[in-house]
Amino acid sequence: MDRAVVFGPLGLSVSDWEKSFFRDVAPWGFILFARNVDTPEQLRRLTGDLREAVGWNAPIMIDQEGGRVQRMRAPHWREYLPALDQMERARDPIRAMWLRNRLIAAELHDVGIDVNCAPLADLLEDDAHPVMRNRLYGRDIEIVVRAARAGADGLLAGGVLPVLKHIPGYGRAVVDSHKDLPRVNVPRADLEARDFVPFIALNDMAMGMTAHIVFSDIDPDAPATTSAVMMRLIRDQIGFGGLIMSDDIGMDALSGSPAERAAAAIAAGCDLVLHCNGGPDEMQDVARVVPEMTEAAETRAKRALAQRQTPMAIDISDAAAEFEALLA
Repeated sequence: MDRAVVFGPLGLSVSDWEKSFFRDVAPWGFILFARNVDTPEQLRRLTGDLREAVGWNAPIMIDQEGGRVQRMRAPHWREYLPALDQMERARDPIRAMWLRNRLIAAELHDVGIDVNCAPLADLLEDDAHPVMRNRLYGRDIEIVVRAARAGADGLLAGGVLPVLKHIPGYGRAVVDSHKDLPRVNVPRADLEARDFVPFIALNDMAMGMTAHIVFSDIDPDAPATTSAVMMRLIRDQIGFGGLIMSDDIGMDALSGSPAERAAAAIAAGCDLVLHCNGGPDEMQDVARVVPEMTEAAETRAKRALAQRQTPMAIDISDAAAEFEALLA
């Protein structure tokens, strides 16, 4: 069985140490960042070598939302507006969101990447932190749900699996979880009436990602990623039945060593932990504490991977022209 972890490789190619480590540890998959990206040819070699190291067609993911969160950039790949700017600018924002993600999927699939950490269903709030604000799709619940669904469908049509984030909602956070621990201090009833609603509407998606946020009225002691109370809420109240991965355990919102964070996320109920950054010693420490995936997690993972498909036929140049026309 695969280990309940997704590792980020260190550079543009797979080192001999990484080949040996990945073969022995058997992570469920990999996640790529800008440090791993140079040219299309280089990315195809990297994704092929990562899969060869573990001996199967392991999922390889990336954060290619567009806007600021975009690992693959010009001159080899298209640059996209921040999502909120596009939603406000497009004549048909839902169609534009589908086209955006269908074009992104074509670029990812071409280089061997088959999972994208998008769409986002977090709701825009007046005091949302700038790190999130223009990544979001809007304030209106119905519009956000429709846009997120369109984005997910566009990715799936292009042979790329979507990851819904950040469950159960990041919009009220006023600090950056990369640097500090956000605390949301509103009543549970308010969260149930607004923040959780988009995720309930999208709870059929096959994969999701947690939020490193404390919801004080539900569990004041731990962020959702490491809170058994919040993970039960995600499963039972929000009804999310898909594969749940942590957000990056390297973010400063979490306390303890990377290995302690990873262990806490698994103990709370995450199916997988994302270890995105860190050298060989840290990766080995995390691997020592992360167990093999549970039978339930393996079942959810197989259900997610069963959605991988050959991209649906489309004229990419026509899709790009339509996309540009909607933004003109």
